[in-house]
Amino acid sequence: MNRVRVTTIRTLTLVWELRTPPCDTHQKESIKDARVRVRGRRYQNPVELAQDVIGGKWKMPILWRLGTRTWRYSELRRDLPAISHKMLTQQLRELERHGLITRTVHAVVPPHVDYDITSLGRTALPAIEVLRAWGAGYRRRRSG
Repeated sequence: MNRVRVTTIRTLTLVWELRTPPCDTHQKESIKDARVRVRGRRYQNPVELAQDVIGGKWKMPILWRLGTRTWRYSELRRDLPAISHKMLTQQLRELERHGLITRTVHAVVPPHVDYDITSLGRTALPAIEVLRAWGAGYRRRRSG
């Protein structure tokens, strides 16, 4: 039987899969424990965790924009006209809490805030690109 590998990063604790070797009744490995715990919340699989961290209507569009350059809050607000002030603020705070973006407050009058993507946030960009490509293909198939 393989061992469980537990990794702790700040408040992130991952308990990776414990696999047993194939047995006589079936040829596939069985998974004994595949839970992931982040900030006290339990996730049944990594996809569920990823959906919580970057899923939803606004997080991926925000990350996508921050992948190209540093943005001010007001620029994001203008570029995403359908998002409310409250929702943009909430989504930015969640992304910052998860370590995907950084927030820099400049002490000037009037004050302004810059948002930039972190190296961890950059690791989500390939997944977002794949989803964008899939969405474009799906849209073409359904419209034509």
